Amino acid sequence: MGNRPLNILQINTKDQGGGAAKVAFELHQTYQLRGINSWLAVREKTIADSQVIQIPNLEFKRFFSRSLLQLKSSVQERSVPGKYWLGEALKNLAEPRRNREVAQGLEDYNHPGIWHLLDVLPEQPDIIHCHNLHGNYFDLRALPWLSRKAPLILTLQDAWILSGHCSHSFDCDRWQTGCGKCPDLTIYPSIKRDATAENWQRKKEIFAQSQLFLVTPCQWLMDKVTKSMLVPGIKSAKVIPNGIDLSLYHPADKGKVRAKLGIPHDALVLLFAADKVQTNIFKDYQTVRKAATLLAKQLPKRKLIFLALSGPPSVELIGHAELHILPFQKHDEDVVRYYQAADVYVHGARADTFPNVVLEALACGTPVVATAVGGIPEQIKGLESSDHKGARVNLYGREEATGILVKAGDAEEMAAEISQLLTDDALRKQLGTNATKDVRARFNKLTQADSYLQWYQEIIGCWEKATKEI
Repeated sequence: MGNRPLNILQINTKDQGGGAAKVAFELHQTYQLRGINSWLAVREKTIADSQVIQIPNLEFKRFFSRSLLQLKSSVQERSVPGKYWLGEALKNLAEPRRNREVAQGLEDYNHPGIWHLLDVLPEQPDIIHCHNLHGNYFDLRALPWLSRKAPLILTLQDAWILSGHCSHSFDCDRWQTGCGKCPDLTIYPSIKRDATAENWQRKKEIFAQSQLFLVTPCQWLMDKVTKSMLVPGIKSAKVIPNGIDLSLYHPADKGKVRAKLGIPHDALVLLFAADKVQTNIFKDYQTVRKAATLLAKQLPKRKLIFLALSGPPSVELIGHAELHILPFQKHDEDVVRYYQAADVYVHGARADTFPNVVLEALACGTPVVATAVGGIPEQIKGLESSDHKGARVNLYGREEATGILVKAGDAEEMAAEISQLLTDDALRKQLGTNATKDVRARFNKLTQADSYLQWYQEIIGCWEKATKEI
C-alpha cells in the first residue's frame, strides 16, 4: 500500500434507517474525516454523498427483464386502475425463475449487480466490509469470490446469516443443526414456504468456500456464531461494540428541553422508541403497555406520561396516565431531545442484538429499564436487587449501575422496577450519571472506528504476506 490512503468499501442494505445503516454510515463518515477513501454501497441511496453508491442490480439484469421492471416502476408511479395487479404481472413476466424460487421459499440471491460492484469503484478496495446482507439486494453466492478479491469483513447485527430464514430465532435452536420444519415462517425476513433446510444448506456451502473476518457487536451473538454452520468460513473473529455520536447524545437541561417539546416540567416521563412498535414482532409493546397500566395504579397522585416514538400519532388515557404514540423521528437531532426529556427509557424486547436506542438513552443520562435479552445485558450495567440477587449475571451496586434488567414478558417486574426509579430521585440521578460516564468509556463511535481501522491494518498485513507467499 505504501503511503497512500486506505481504500474501504462497505456494503449494507441502506444508507439510513435502522441500526445497521447507522453503524455503516457513521463508520463511513468517520473514515472520510480521517482522510480514508471510503465508499458505501447500498440497495437504497437516500443521502447526497458521491461516495455512497447504489448497487447496480437493475442495470445488470437482462434487457428484457430490465425493461419490464422499469415499466412496472413507471406504472406504480401513476394513477392507473388495477396498477397493483398490473405491476405483479409485469414482475412475474420479467423474472419468472426468480419469482418461482421465492414462491418456493428460497431466499433471493438473484442480484447481479454485486458481481459488478468492484467495476464501478474508482479504485479497488483494500478492505470489503459487509453489514446486513438480507433485504433482497445481495447475492450471497458472491461471498467466496469477494473474499478472494480483498479481505472480507462481515459484521453481524442479527442472526440471519446463521439460519434458514429468520433474523432472530427466539427459543428455536434448529439453526444449529440444519433448520427445516420451521416453527414460524413469518419472522422477518419472512418466506412463503418452508425451504429453511435448503436455505441453511446453501449458506453452509457458501461459507465453507469463503474466507471471512467476522465481527459481532456483543459476546452473546458471537457465542451463537460458534455453534453455527458459519464457523468453517471464519479466518478470524472479534467482538467490536457499536458506538454512538457523543457530540450529539449527551445530557441537557431537562426543564429547557421539556419546554421546547411541550412536556409538563413536573410530569414523570417514560420513553420507548421502536419502528412500528405496536406490530414489531421483536419488540414487546404489550408488556410495556401493561407495565404502564400498572404504574398508573401504583402512582395515582403523580402525572405520568408515556411516550412511544413509533407512529402513527395517537393519544390514549390509561387511568390518569397519558400514552402518546408519536411519529418515529427520522433525524437524530429530534430524537435526542426526547431522551434528554425522559426520566426513564423503557426497552421492552422479545429478541434484540445490540440496540442503538439503549446506548443513546444512556448517553443522555437517562437510566434504562430493559428486558435481559440478546446483547442488552452487555450494554446495561444492571442494578442489583435484593429481590433478584443472583438471578441475573453482571449485576452492579448503585455506584456503578446504569439501569435495571428485567425478565422478558414480565409486566409486573417491569412496572415495579420503573416505579423504583420514578419514586427514588437520588437513585435515578445516580444511575443517569453512571450511564453517561459508562457510555463515554465503552461506546464511543470514534473508539469503534479506531478498533476497526486497527484490525483492518492487521488483516491487510496478513493478507499481503499470504499473497507474496503464494
